[in-house]
Amino acid sequence: MGVIKIMETKKILNENFRNRTVCRVEHILNRAGNEVKNQFLITTKDGEFFQSYKSIIAFRDYETGKTFLDSNDWDYSTTTGKYRNIFLNETKRETEKKINSGEYVLYDLNSNDALDGAFFASNDGGVK
Repeated sequence: MGVIKIMETKKILNENFRNRTVCRVEHILNRAGNEVKNQFLITTKDGEFFQSYKSIIAFRDYETGKTFLDSNDWDYSTTTGKYRNIFLNETKRETEKKINSGEYVLYDLNSNDALDGAFFASNDGGVK
C-alpha cells in the first residue's frame, strides 16, 4: 500500500469517526473527588445524562440548553437527590423552582419513547 493510499484511508477513517456518536461513561464524583458507585455521568455528542443505578434521572441537551428530568425518578431517594444536585450544581429547592417555572422539563426519560430520542426538544422548544 502506497503512502497516498494510507493517507486516503486515514482521512476516511477520521471522517467516519467524527460522524459517529461517541459516548463516555464515568462515575459521578462526590464532593471529596472520589468516584461514587452506581451514579454515572454519560456524555454524548448530544448532551449529558445523569444515571442513578439503572435509571436516567436527568439530561442536559447541548443544542437547546434545555434540561430534562425524569418525571418518575428525579427525586427517587436521598442518594439520587444528592448526586442529582451535584450534576445540576444546585439544591433541591432550586430544582423545584425551575420545574415549576418550566425551565426544566419533566418527562419519562426511561420510557421507550425517550430511548428512541423522543424527549429531545423540537425546533419550537417543546418536547417532541
